[in-house]
Amino acid sequence: MIGEVSFYGLYLPPLLLLTLAALVVSRLFKLVLARTGFYRVVWHPALFDFSLFVIVLGALTYFTRNWS
Repeated sequence: MIGEVSFYGLYLPPLLLLTLAALVVSRLFKLVLARTGFYRVVWHPALFDFSLFVIVLGALTYFTRNWS
């Protein structure tokens, strides 16, 4: 990973940007799963949503680790 990302002169850590991207992607997954009725079979929806966010963040981190 790179050390920092310049955003209009403001230096941000890459993990912050990946976290924001993972939040957006996991919210989109949540909307799709809610529309399909998947949450009727989920025991604890909040725990599932958090786990989905962690998985998406891990995947984004994995796929962007050599991105410069």
